[in-house]
Amino acid sequence: MKQTCQDAAREALAEKTAAKRRAGGIAVRPLVLSAFMGAVSAVLMAMEFPVPLAPGFVKMDFSDLPVILGGFIMGPLAGMRIIAVKIGLSFLLKGTVTMGVGELANMIGSVSYMLPAVLLYRRWNTRRGAALSLAAATACAAASALLYNLFLIFPVYARLYGMSMDSIVAMARATSPWVTDLFSMMLFSMLPFNLFKYASVSVIAFLVYKRLRRLLKGWSD
Repeated sequence: MKQTCQDAAREALAEKTAAKRRAGGIAVRPLVLSAFMGAVSAVLMAMEFPVPLAPGFVKMDFSDLPVILGGFIMGPLAGMRIIAVKIGLSFLLKGTVTMGVGELANMIGSVSYMLPAVLLYRRWNTRRGAALSLAAATACAAASALLYNLFLIFPVYARLYGMSMDSIVAMARATSPWVTDLFSMMLFSMLPFNLFKYASVSVIAFLVYKRLRRLLKGWSD
């Protein structure tokens, strides 16, 4: 009887230890997946390209695609981890030609896009909910970009490089006749560009999300 009790105790302890190990393994997997998706995001950020009819100082990239997909699959904290890895690796891969201002804008833009989409999708966890969440996030990110570019990014950039705001506005005026000052540049150049950028990412994310979630099942828990 005593031996039976000892065997049962050992089995219970072994099961408890195994459960802890399984829990530990599961906890690590989202971190590994976040790091991987952050690395993919950094590579996509490095593959930026100009867009016709947009000012020459802005570039298009799809680095927010892994961010939004990771956020949908694993939650907002994972999305923040992916953004952090993306920005950190971007500095290592290509450094910075904007004294970090461009990277700051990219980071703020990623957060202002990912958080609304993920938080809304967790509330409306359906295909229709995903579409509405992405549409709302696109509008939120584009509107946020207008504000932080107007009051933070462009003034800081001009100050760091000793440029006048008029010279920056002149570059945008070459692609849009409606640009006359900084605010009109935000309204007629930067806002359409950011709407196009985030809408493009949203369409791709909507098309591939469900398939990717099935593929990564077990890595995101």
